[in-house]
Amino acid sequence: MTIHTVGVVGAGTMGSGIANLAAMSGLQVVLLDLDDNQLDIAWQKINTFMEKSVAKGKMSEAEKEAALGRIKSTTTYEELAEADLVIEAVIENLDVKKEVFHTLDTCLANDTIIATNTSSMSITEIAAATNRPDRVVGMHFFNPAQLMKLVEVVRGYQTSDDTVETVKQFARQLKKEPIEVKKDTPGFIVNRIMIPQFIEAIKLLEEGVASAEDIDKAVTLGLNYPMGPFTLQDYAGVDIGLHVMEYFQQEFNDPRFTPPLLLKQLVRAGRLGKKVGAGFYDYDNER
Repeated sequence: MTIHTVGVVGAGTMGSGIANLAAMSGLQVVLLDLDDNQLDIAWQKINTFMEKSVAKGKMSEAEKEAALGRIKSTTTYEELAEADLVIEAVIENLDVKKEVFHTLDTCLANDTIIATNTSSMSITEIAAATNRPDRVVGMHFFNPAQLMKLVEVVRGYQTSDDTVETVKQFARQLKKEPIEVKKDTPGFIVNRIMIPQFIEAIKLLEEGVASAEDIDKAVTLGLNYPMGPFTLQDYAGVDIGLHVMEYFQQEFNDPRFTPPLLLKQLVRAGRLGKKVGAGFYDYDNER
């Protein structure tokens, strides 16, 4: 099965990035969000990314305009009917995702593949909201989707071999490197390895072993990672990190994944509107 038109549900950071990537790869894109303002923000992000690509000589102005012309935005699910593949990229909330998948199942052709960009949640449970669990699959892109090479292709319990192979080929069409996650397990591969590292880094900070800056420096210089655990958590969002830890703790019933108190305090402070809730670093004063 060849993918010509891609639907993307959710115009946030990941959804807009995936839509941008697909359009630059020559595909027709339908980007859906129920919030018109969010679609406007997505368009600004997409245009800015391509403007930078033009300035760096990675694409021409004509290529940029052609790519933008391949993206159609909408607030109506029915506009996705023409898509060969739809990728869900909404908030990391299982109930919300299941509701989206149920709606998609009713308005898409029976042979359309529906993928979720979840970073850690059960593909099998999401697929249960549809009548096509064999055509539901995880397609986990990494941020920024336009630049990061890896895509985790995750099987649900009933995902068919044909669906997996189609999505892997589609990832290659986007010039990505797909890896197959053969078992539907929380966090898949990358987050299963990364989250315990985050927890240990926060514990080192809580115990006063070293500062956040020196822990980041130790990891970047000692392990040759491109960024340290605190910089990465701030970049991805400390609230998302907490949510994933809580999900792991619930699913695995394992105290190894208990979120550190400091992380909980940062997220709570952020929800109260205090500056410290921005993350582990004070970006207004320290960076």
